[in-house]
Amino acid sequence: MPTYLALLRAVNVSGHNKLPMKELRERMENAGYGNVRTYIQSGNVIFEHPSENERELRSAIAELLLSEFNVKSPVVLRSRDELAETVANSPYAVDPAEEKFLHVMFLGDLPSPEQLATLDPNRSPNDRWQVRGRDIYIHFKGGVAESKLTNAYFDSKLKTVSTGRNWRTVNKLLDMLDDHP
Repeated sequence: MPTYLALLRAVNVSGHNKLPMKELRERMENAGYGNVRTYIQSGNVIFEHPSENERELRSAIAELLLSEFNVKSPVVLRSRDELAETVANSPYAVDPAEEKFLHVMFLGDLPSPEQLATLDPNRSPNDRWQVRGRDIYIHFKGGVAESKLTNAYFDSKLKTVSTGRNWRTVNKLLDMLDDHP
């Protein structure tokens, strides 16, 4: 059965969209998702499901979040191989001391060349970033809080949903997928 990583956006942030991970695991298992595991409180869920239709799975998980928890959250999915590709394709060599400044924005859909052309390369001059497939690699030189490279910006320009994770979390999630039974 395929194993997936669901990346939920904006859960358990500053007291909003509260989503207890233990209850989420239980409700997902009750809804037919197998071997559900979570990592930290920011909405990282590893699970098995027989469906290979990503759009249907994203929609079903979003509906479960809304109906069971009254949480409206965009959902982005990746397979183990897709996440391994994300890690392997990073354009930035990162010293472990600098890991906290490297993030990946995971996109729900592959942007078109026309959509990519709408991105302003100078929007946040202190930051470096590159789009590769459905991933945006961002090196936040001044930190995330100082950047103008936000989910709202990329979502509006690329006509999709995005959710970001720091480099340490991305690597931990890949480790968890590799360890998944």
